[in-house]
Amino acid sequence: MTESVEAEPAAASVLFGEQLERARVFTANLVDQGEERGLIGPLELPRIWSRHILNCAIVAPLLRSGVVGDVGSGAGLPGLVFAIARPDVQFVLIEPMERRVAWLNEQVAELGLSNVSILRDRAEDVRLTDRLDQVTARAVSAFRKLIPLTAPLLRDGGELVLMKGAGAAAEVDAATKEMRKFSVHDVQVLTLGEGVLDDVTRVIRATVR
Repeated sequence: MTESVEAEPAAASVLFGEQLERARVFTANLVDQGEERGLIGPLELPRIWSRHILNCAIVAPLLRSGVVGDVGSGAGLPGLVFAIARPDVQFVLIEPMERRVAWLNEQVAELGLSNVSILRDRAEDVRLTDRLDQVTARAVSAFRKLIPLTAPLLRDGGELVLMKGAGAAAEVDAATKEMRKFSVHDVQVLTLGEGVLDDVTRVIRATVR
């Protein structure tokens, strides 16, 4: 199986800097256990770095020094990758499935990540004492369905940073009603990684107020 695993791209050292070794350990753990534990599919190994790890890491500079929630953390993409790349930011990983929560807890312990807490819950059921500065999500749902799950978790002036595919702009156009209902403003579709990654990353960024 290891013969089909993507080699570490040169961009990894640029995006992770001093945290590169942690990123390598996490990636190796995903390769070794991800398919067996239902976290990634077998076809993902030849693109594990470019499609998953670096695809998330390129977004990390958009995060603020505060508390960031990751909805539907799953394998830790993007939550754990963000936590590795941004040790100055506190993360709350929100994941309802017990086996995925177990994986996340194991990785946090092995990687020695002191900036992560894990909450086993569905996003719509989460009740926070203090609302979040930013909320992220990757491959969870369409923007119009994500807004009711994520916007209520944010403080006034908080920000959505949602990883999306090529249809991001169309998702924004289809979410007009939800944006109005949940006071989502200043919506932007950002394209990240041009000239750095083989495949660009698209992000919907918006403010809730």
